[in-house]
Amino acid sequence: MKRLKPSELRSLRELTTHELEEKLAATKEELFNLRFQLVTGHLEDHATVSKLRRRIAQLYTILAERKLAG
Repeated sequence: MKRLKPSELRSLRELTTHELEEKLAATKEELFNLRFQLVTGHLEDHATVSKLRRRIAQLYTILAERKLAG
């Protein structure tokens, strides 16, 4: 998983709230699976976990901004 470019972050902001919530749920599920692989020793790229945590934080931030604005 790579870091988001500013244009990709803008495209996330263009999604509807429902789409963001779906993306958040899918990302959290992916993080759960990666943590399971980490514990069992099958995870090859350990940096992916922190990148997913960052992505989740970005999604939460966008959702919080919308809640405050609306």
